[in-house]
Amino acid sequence: MAGKKQFDVDTVLDAAMLQFWRAGYADTSLDDLSRATGLNRSSIYSSLGDKDSLYLRCLERYAVRYGGRYDQALSGASEDPVRAVREFFEVTLDRIADPEVPDGCLVAQTAMAIPVLSPDIASRAVEALGVQEARLRAALTAARVADADGFAAHLAAVNQSLAVLSRAGAGGEQLRAVVEVSVGALSRAVSGR
Repeated sequence: MAGKKQFDVDTVLDAAMLQFWRAGYADTSLDDLSRATGLNRSSIYSSLGDKDSLYLRCLERYAVRYGGRYDQALSGASEDPVRAVREFFEVTLDRIADPEVPDGCLVAQTAMAIPVLSPDIASRAVEALGVQEARLRAALTAARVADADGFAAHLAAVNQSLAVLSRAGAGGEQLRAVVEVSVGALSRAVSGR
């Protein structure tokens, strides 16, 4: 059938997302995207848009995929904020340990590249970081944690640092040690109320 797409958009977006995640925006060419997705350049442009549009779609796909997992982890924060935050970090640690995906975090990687990105992509990266902090703030506020704002900012920063450390080669044991320091501080604050 002429004019009918002969590919699964979700599969193609996943392939493009992994390519951007592995190499970053600047180091991913249209030829790289073509190899990763199996589509030629004209199919990429006509079906998925230019490189910026495709990157934004991949960034959104990533945020939705992992955002739901973070929301689920934090859903019990009002009953047990320490357990919920530990589960929040487990989402990141599980993603880092997953051999099917690249090390690090696409959002953190994007944020670090903001100086060379288009304003739309830079804005979306900042927004994604803000969403993560807001989700933590809401969970800690619901749990009536003292200084929920400060803990939310700290825990969001630690979560992004786990991605950066993993990209730099840190192992699971080192990453878990970082998590334990933050969870321990939260536990002390909660037990002191």
